[in-house]
Amino acid sequence: MPQTESYESKKAFFRQMLTIYGRNTVKEALGDHSLQCYALHLADSNRPDGIIKELEHLAQQRNISIKYHSRSELSRISRNGKQDQGVAADIVCPAFNSADSYLADLQDNRPVRLLALDGITNPQNIGMIIRSAAAGEIDGIVYPERGCASLGPLVLKASAGTLYKAPILRCDGLSSFLEAWRAKDYPVAILAADAEQSLFSFQPEQHCIYVLGSETDGVSKQVQALGTHPLSIAMHNGVESLNVAVTASLIAFAGQLGGQTLQ
Repeated sequence: MPQTESYESKKAFFRQMLTIYGRNTVKEALGDHSLQCYALHLADSNRPDGIIKELEHLAQQRNISIKYHSRSELSRISRNGKQDQGVAADIVCPAFNSADSYLADLQDNRPVRLLALDGITNPQNIGMIIRSAAAGEIDGIVYPERGCASLGPLVLKASAGTLYKAPILRCDGLSSFLEAWRAKDYPVAILAADAEQSLFSFQPEQHCIYVLGSETDGVSKQVQALGTHPLSIAMHNGVESLNVAVTASLIAFAGQLGGQTLQ
């Protein structure tokens, strides 16, 4: 039993880990003492001067573990060998969690509102979505490992640093998570232009998840089939749709707008 508990504890800890890469991105993180840095990773092929020397010094000042790797090993750590510049770091993000664990622990004491990303590949859009969700009334962002852009420097920049503190709920695939969500009879709201009900009139009294689709194709057919509540946003002046990040902002603050004249 103690071994099982130890394994689960380690697993939960590493769920909170975000690996960032790039020399300037890592330097900014190491210089931010509000962030808990777990380890600095350096390619042993880096020249030991300039910014590399600065990174080592910053890590040593904060007693952060420095690990040296071959170039190929570092590429596997960063998952972006073409852009990591031989540098990566592991940052502990306390609000990160597994989506499955979050669902298993979910209580009914108050309704939660989640966002789920389905095939969104533009890092700038993802960063802005994360920033809006963290600022608004969103309790978690379900982030599938497959199909969406990775949580790299471009996402971090577009989120204005909010990514480190955002409630990211990681899952392998969105459909399997939504199936588990539906099994508990929780609603799945999907934006649809022809839906009769407005986003702003929809005020669920139980846990609810809102799905955001890709920039080009919208919500995938597989995920659409799992939806329970199609919702629309009224458009005027011939505008057909909104940018997905703008839509996320409206969802994040829809609870404050419910019952008003935006229907």
